[in-house]
Amino acid sequence: MPAPTALLRRPEELAEAEATPPSQDNDYGDEIMVDATSTVPSAQQEIVAEPLHSAMHVDEEGRPKFLPAKDVEKSLRIETRKVLIPPNRLTGLKSNWPKIYPPLVEHLKLQVRMNFSARAVEMRTSRYTVDSGALQKGEDFVRAFCLGFDLEDAIAMLRLDDLYIETYFHPQVPKWMGTVSVKTD
Repeated sequence: MPAPTALLRRPEELAEAEATPPSQDNDYGDEIMVDATSTVPSAQQEIVAEPLHSAMHVDEEGRPKFLPAKDVEKSLRIETRKVLIPPNRLTGLKSNWPKIYPPLVEHLKLQVRMNFSARAVEMRTSRYTVDSGALQKGEDFVRAFCLGFDLEDAIAMLRLDDLYIETYFHPQVPKWMGTVSVKTD
């Protein structure tokens, strides 16, 4: 079987090869000659070799000139994120929810829901999501609101690309036992 990338013969040559039957000069019965052109699968018969004029062109400097790439639909991967809401911000989230979800749905094209039983905001991408970082922006937006940012300040995180929040936890410093005296001159 020829390689799938190999050039096939023209259909006229295939028709001539099939019209002439292979010789059956088989005096001994144990030798059988198989002609490879007569056993070409029908799927490969439909493939026609490309004409030579559509081959790759080379410019005057010897560099290949390729045809423009076709627009290929991007592979869609549905991703999901869940942002846990602290108990002290749950009431604020409930009251501001009509102002929180429209930027996520209309601007970032995310699917969003507030899950009261899990005390979380769940977001996922859809086929309409065009920005690859939309899910991260949406998570940062909701997390900023949960940290206590004003709603307008949190919305600014959606508009600006290079804006993010970095937090850290500082444990309580242990208190010194005893008396501390300070000398002043």
